[in-house]
Amino acid sequence: MDFNLTTEQQQIRDEIKKVCREFPDAYWRDIDGKKAYPEAFVQKLSALGWLAALIPEEFGGTGLGITEASIILEEINHSGGVATACHAQMYTMGTLLRHGNAEQKKRYLPKIATGELRLQAFGVTEPNAGSESTRIQTTATKEGDRYLINGEKIFISRVLQSDLMLLLARTTPYDDLTDKTRGLSVFIVDLKANQGKLEVKPLDLMINHHTNALFFDNVEVPVENLIGEEGMGFRYIIDGWNAERILVAAEAVGDGRWFVERAAKYASERIVFGRPIGANQGVQFPIAKAHTAVAAAALMRDKAAALFDAGEPCGPEANMTKYLASEAAWEAANACIDCHGGYGFAEEYDVERKFRECRLYKTAPINNNLVLAYVGEHILGMTRSY
Repeated sequence: MDFNLTTEQQQIRDEIKKVCREFPDAYWRDIDGKKAYPEAFVQKLSALGWLAALIPEEFGGTGLGITEASIILEEINHSGGVATACHAQMYTMGTLLRHGNAEQKKRYLPKIATGELRLQAFGVTEPNAGSESTRIQTTATKEGDRYLINGEKIFISRVLQSDLMLLLARTTPYDDLTDKTRGLSVFIVDLKANQGKLEVKPLDLMINHHTNALFFDNVEVPVENLIGEEGMGFRYIIDGWNAERILVAAEAVGDGRWFVERAAKYASERIVFGRPIGANQGVQFPIAKAHTAVAAAALMRDKAAALFDAGEPCGPEANMTKYLASEAAWEAANACIDCHGGYGFAEEYDVERKFRECRLYKTAPINNNLVLAYVGEHILGMTRSY
């Protein structure tokens, strides 16, 4: 396995660094303080085509692989930014790309590629279902040439910043099913066309993630916006989970590298009792340990991405890299804030902001305990634990 970036991949990393230099720490600090959306940053990435990395060239995208997409998101976080503000533009459209019909692809993908349309909202999670997605209760009832959507969703991000939302809803009652993974369908929802029928309630969270509770009251979706076959939506959603987990792992790796570099720099410059605090093993070793964990997680990410791009099965690797990267980033975050002492809690150092942001990866898009359950059952062959 070649562990070196290709010339093209290094150029991508360099170009993302260049973009991020236009949006320094102060920009992100201000966005976080105002709980604002990084509109200028997202527009810049869109204009340069970076958010269209996974869209084929025939639809106006750059036709890159998941490896290159992960480099983009990793470098945004490594540079101090927040890739979660726009990462769904990459992986959410995968359901449309893999399972949509020719007319749907032609209608939506070119505009998503240019940024004319934003598809950054992904409506799956519900208050009473949580991670048990086959139990969702939001219904899609077919009436003539449309579906009427009723129900509620929770923790759905970027609805107010998107034009379109990918929605998973129930088209067959749960009790009528033999195969409980059936009966769910995926729809493209035009958010602007349903103002007044879709209530969006922003949630106050410890991170600036633009997350909402949604309430559907006869939201209308034309039948032509059904993706694939009715009742097969759960399988379509699962099909995109590996890409999502690899990309989220890349963001966590980027955060981990940011923490390690900030901590090592501060530990080398901060003089106490006549010498750098990094000369003390109690400060140095946690940073070195975190660096080692981040580097290992990055290797697993590289393997998962390489398998994905080759069209090979990568479920184990995608899940394990999400676990390893999120744990490594959190370890690095703690080492960094410990190293900075009281200054780690000061907003101007940006450590506390990144500390809050990176904690999300242990919980979403899948809780790490569920990753361990997957490893135990599907990789090690043990009895299902839940």
